[in-house]
Amino acid sequence: MNVSKYEQRVLHALAQGGCITFEKDERGKIVEVLCFNREGWVLSDCTLGIFQKLRRRGLIASRESGPYQITRLGLGAVRAQLDNR
Repeated sequence: MNVSKYEQRVLHALAQGGCITFEKDERGKIVEVLCFNREGWVLSDCTLGIFQKLRRRGLIASRESGPYQITRLGLGAVRAQLDNR
């Protein structure tokens, strides 16, 4: 599966234990996302467009209305890296 560099960074942060939180507007549409790594820092590479691409492909999912986390399909798509730089 072709995954861009920015998508790889987000998936790598999620694979290490991070999560993506979101805010919805009054109609229930997601308008803002924040990707946190396991230390609690915000990953600036995670934009709304990248979030939508990952969600559409099934690489991330939300369980019981919680924050988005990586799925098994996402774990298979992420390439191994030494660190997140």
